[in-house]
Amino acid sequence: MTFNFKKLLNIKEIFQMLTEVKSSEERYQKLRRNMRILMIGLTIFPLSMMAVINYHQYQRSLREEIITPEKVLANKTRHSFEFFLKERLSLIKSISYFYSYEQLSDKETLNHILYTLKKEFSGFVDLGLINGTDGHQLCYVGPYTLEGKNYAEQSWFQELMLRGTYFSDVFMGYRKFPHIAIAVQRLEKTGHSWIVRTTIDTKMFDNLIAAMGLDADGDAFVINKEGIFQTDSRLYGKVLERCPLKISNAGYATYVDERKDPNGKDIVITYTHLTYPEYTLVIVKSRSTVLKTWYALKSDLFLVFLISSILIIIVVFRLTRTMVYRIKVADQNRESAFRELQHQHKLSSIGRLAAGVAHEINNPMAIINEKAGLIKDIIEYTPDFAQKDKFLPLVMSIVNSVDRCRTITHRLLGFAKRMEVEIEHLDVNELLKEVLGFLEKEIFFRNIDVSLELAENLSAIDSDRGQLQQVFLNILNNAMAAIEDKGRIIITTWEKNINGVAVSIQDNGCGMSEETCHKIFEPFFTTKKEYGTGLGLPITYGIVKKLGGDIEVKSKEHEGTTFNIFLPKNQFLKNGAS
Repeated sequence: MTFNFKKLLNIKEIFQMLTEVKSSEERYQKLRRNMRILMIGLTIFPLSMMAVINYHQYQRSLREEIITPEKVLANKTRHSFEFFLKERLSLIKSISYFYSYEQLSDKETLNHILYTLKKEFSGFVDLGLINGTDGHQLCYVGPYTLEGKNYAEQSWFQELMLRGTYFSDVFMGYRKFPHIAIAVQRLEKTGHSWIVRTTIDTKMFDNLIAAMGLDADGDAFVINKEGIFQTDSRLYGKVLERCPLKISNAGYATYVDERKDPNGKDIVITYTHLTYPEYTLVIVKSRSTVLKTWYALKSDLFLVFLISSILIIIVVFRLTRTMVYRIKVADQNRESAFRELQHQHKLSSIGRLAAGVAHEINNPMAIINEKAGLIKDIIEYTPDFAQKDKFLPLVMSIVNSVDRCRTITHRLLGFAKRMEVEIEHLDVNELLKEVLGFLEKEIFFRNIDVSLELAENLSAIDSDRGQLQQVFLNILNNAMAAIEDKGRIIITTWEKNINGVAVSIQDNGCGMSEETCHKIFEPFFTTKKEYGTGLGLPITYGIVKKLGGDIEVKSKEHEGTTFNIFLPKNQFLKNGAS
């Protein structure tokens, strides 16, 4: 019977290739990093897009809701200004049409009219009658001395001749307080014309602005088309000064603009143009005040986005750490399973080889045993055989050698296939002491220090005595071979858990490299060169696994080796029943 060892070697190489898994920490770190980048990107990007979209939608909606009241306030105040001015213009027009030229030329009548205006309506300062032909003031009542003054060369007179009505810009006058002039032309069918002119105190302008109820950091004022203040500004200047803010004169709608003022402050300007006179009402508010609601919402949106992003990152980091750890464990288990499969395949192959060898040896051994038995019988039943005392011991030696060969082949067959297991209740401590008894002479001869650190009240286990003896004997033999004379071996037992016990056999011998530790359970691998067979530890490994336990080795060169054997208390019976 022949075996192809090259084929076995090829199978070994194939299994080694299958079990090569890149399990280095760098690989898992890279996997963890890529998973985190991908998961964070897939979650944060849609969240960011949603946040940006919501940001702009809310901004547009809230700005409309915030800016609309500003426009309403500006329009309402503009209408108040226009109503005030149109009301005064209507009063002057009524006076020019209800009274004749002769009546208005009478100073007493004109004074009575001014008195009535001041009493019933606010703001009137004076009242005068001007000749529409040459521009001379014919009659005047008021605080100034203007009677006989000629206005023919002034620009407002020319404008009045063209339009029939006139609103002046604010001017200071003789008493240095701001007021405006209103003039109305009266034409008769005869071609004769006269002008009724009045000045009005602009204090009413300030009252209308105050009625807007602006905050302390707000401002409102009126400017003319040249940008000259017609009312005082709280922030930017006094009446008749130039406004530092550039306001467009185009259109008659209400406009809202955001900009920085000359002081670098962010402001929101709301302005609207009066139809007549050509004034512009300007409302200035701090941007932070106007958009306070938007800023609060924006802060809330940012806070929600930030908290959501942090939670996502925390979850992703923990999830990827767990997933990569499980992948790593799965890879390690798969690698372990491949190694176990590889080892079992080797044991199976060597077992088949051992079975063939055992059968091949058993056949000639049986013939030798029969012939030796026949020779023994012939010698014993031949009374006059002269060399009986000499040959009978030789024949018995042959029979004993055959029995020894039978034991060896029996062990080989046990390695090749599952031998019948005899279960009994065992005390592991006592079993170890019994095995040490087999080695007592060698231990004494080599002066080896064997230290027993056996756990008291160690639980008994159900297992096979003979096979456990072989396990402990093989490991102790290896330990004694690894140490020098006067070396030390420590045997320890302890309760591993509720289901099993553990045995540790530690020596202070030459130790092994990490590469050697990975190969010691492979059949025919030996570090004893020509003195070892490489079958002791593989057989030990097979026995421990067959008994439902596990075995591990820890070693360091020049420091020693430790074998840990874990044995179930009764798990083997369950495994056997299954």
